Amino acid sequence: MPPKASKNDAAPAERPILDRFSSWIHNTIFFFFNIVTKLAIPAENFPFCTIDPNEARVYVPDERFDWLCQLYKPKSERSPCWGGSGVWGLGNAFLSHIRAVDGIFHVLRAFEDKEITHIDDTVDPVRDLETIGEELRLKDIEFMKNKLEDLEKSMKRSNDKQLKIEHELCEKVIAHLESGKDVRFGDWKIADIEILNTFQLLTAKPVVYLVNMSEKDYQRKKNKFLPKIHAWVQEHGGETIIPFSCAFERELADMPADEAAKYCAENQITRQVIVIPEIIKTGFAAIHLIYFFTASPDEVRCWQIRRQTKAPQAAGTIHTDFERGFICAEVMKFDDLKELGSESAVKSGGKYRQEGKTYVVQDGDIIFFKFNVSGGGKK
Repeated sequence: MPPKASKNDAAPAERPILDRFSSWIHNTIFFFFNIVTKLAIPAENFPFCTIDPNEARVYVPDERFDWLCQLYKPKSERSPCWGGSGVWGLGNAFLSHIRAVDGIFHVLRAFEDKEITHIDDTVDPVRDLETIGEELRLKDIEFMKNKLEDLEKSMKRSNDKQLKIEHELCEKVIAHLESGKDVRFGDWKIADIEILNTFQLLTAKPVVYLVNMSEKDYQRKKNKFLPKIHAWVQEHGGETIIPFSCAFERELADMPADEAAKYCAENQITRQVIVIPEIIKTGFAAIHLIYFFTASPDEVRCWQIRRQTKAPQAAGTIHTDFERGFICAEVMKFDDLKELGSESAVKSGGKYRQEGKTYVVQDGDIIFFKFNVSGGGKK
């Protein structure tokens, strides 16, 4: 029998995650969206080519999954993927689409090209950052003031203490936004976060900044806009910045490996690192998603859950019966399996553990769930 985890091994309690999270992340430029999803979404050379959302499921590169497939040689493989949507534009329709997603890829133009128009006629990424940031804050302020009015009407009809708590929080959020700060950077209490997550505020969503440079700048690792972008981001929360070249990625995205190598050689490209996989994985982590695995000769599969998910709820992603009749989770760490080479070696090494209902599933856990529901047996 696997050893049971001691109470001292329990993961430390974490603050609730701000904002609603599922499996969808939003990105704001279609050349990039097309590269990631292999779709042909309109991406014409004029502003607001489309503001309608497009959705797709995207493969998330994960070397652990590939390694498990090599080890178990399963009959079936279910690779990791997540949802993505793309929209381009400003205005109410654009902003309403963002409210429905969980994270934002903010793609910044950091190249000059007379053939590609810019809505402001000049290229200035920091100005664009300020513009978008202000638009999102103004929309959140509008939403919160409407919420405040609704609460005040309800408070006249009811003495519910919860209404007063929400009213006070709304006033704090409005003051925070009007001071020029995004909601995700506020120092909110746990109780505040639980309420804030029901609002789906635009500035509560995590952001990854993608700096789209020319192929030349990307290859030589120099860009005149990048230092200013970096300084601005550090002053405004210090979130992740990933430089890349959409033109370069687009050239190589659909090429077979031999053609890609030939293209790089002909164009004297020395940096052959394609960044799209890194962008996808960073976006996946930014919205607090992780994977656990189930692995056997029958099937190796990734299961997507939100960070901080406990074992019974993780089991529920496989089947509701797993959560309803949860008994325990038998867990081994991917790193332990890779180091020791086999499941039997992990067990004999004392690293195959039996976890209960309070166990918080960690990224890369390989889990076998035991459950029992009325009319059924153990699994």
